[in-house]
Amino acid sequence: MIIVSERENIIVERLGKYQRTLVPGIYFLIPFIDFAAYRQEMREQVIDIPSQSVITKDNIQVEIDGLLYIKVMDSKKASYGIGNYLAASINLAQTTMRSEIGKITLGSIFSERDEVNSKIISEIDKASDPWGVKVLRYEIKDIAPSLHVVETLEKQMEAEREKRAEITRATAEKEKLINVSEGKRQSAINISEGEKQKRINEANGRAEGIKLIADSTAQSLKLVGEAIELPGGNEALKMRIIDQYIDQLDEVFESGDVSLFPANLASLKGIVEELKGNKSTLKGSIHVDR
Repeated sequence: MIIVSERENIIVERLGKYQRTLVPGIYFLIPFIDFAAYRQEMREQVIDIPSQSVITKDNIQVEIDGLLYIKVMDSKKASYGIGNYLAASINLAQTTMRSEIGKITLGSIFSERDEVNSKIISEIDKASDPWGVKVLRYEIKDIAPSLHVVETLEKQMEAEREKRAEITRATAEKEKLINVSEGKRQSAINISEGEKQKRINEANGRAEGIKLIADSTAQSLKLVGEAIELPGGNEALKMRIIDQYIDQLDEVFESGDVSLFPANLASLKGIVEELKGNKSTLKGSIHVDR
C-alpha cells in the first residue's frame, strides 16, 4: 500500500517500465513487481540562481543573480525527460541571463528590468517545455557592478547633477533678465503714456484757456460795442484810450532803463497838456450827457 499526498505525484514502474502516475490518494502496489520510481513535487518551487559575472553591451562587468519560479506540469516528462530538471533550470537561467544582459547596456538593466525578466522567462520556458516544467516568473535580484564601475558611475551622476544644476541656474538667470527687461519696458511704456497724457492735458488746458480768453474778449468787445451805441459812449471810449496812453507814457518816463530825447520838448509837453485838457473836456461832456 502507498499513500500519495496532495502536493506530489508518484511515478510507478512495473518491471522497470513506466506503468502509471499516481495522483493524491491510497494505492496498492504488487510487491517486487511494481515500484515507486519517482516522487515529483507538484507545488510551485522557488530556485535561487547563484550570482555570476556577466558583461553588458557597453563592456561593463557586473555581478548579477536572480530568483526563478517554476512548477512541474507533467510529472512523467519531469521524470523521464531530463535527469535533474532543477539543476538544468538553474544552468539554463544563468546562460539565458548572460545572453540577454550582453544585449543591453548597464543603464538599460536598471531601467528595463521588467522587460529583461520577461525575455529570460520566454527563453527558459521554451527550453524547459520538454521537461514538463513551466516557468512562472523570473526576477533579477541583485545587480552589483565592480568598485571601479561604481566610482565611475558616481562621478558620472555627479557630473550629470552639476549639469542639471547649471541648466537650472542658467534658466533662472534668463528668466530674471527677461523679467527685468520686461519691467523696464513696461516702466518706459508707463512713463511714455504718462508724458503723453500730460502733454494732452496741458494742450487741453491751453486750448481751454485760449477759448476762455477768446470768449472773454468777445464778450468785452460786445459790451464795448453796445456801450459805444449809448449816449456819450464814443466820448467815454476816447477818454479810456487817452487814459491808457497817458499811463503808458508815465511808465516810460518813470523807467530808469529808457530815455527819450524828442527834438522839441515843448511840443511833447504841449501834446500831454492837450491830452489832459481833452480828458477833462470829455469827462465834463459825459457828465453833462448823463
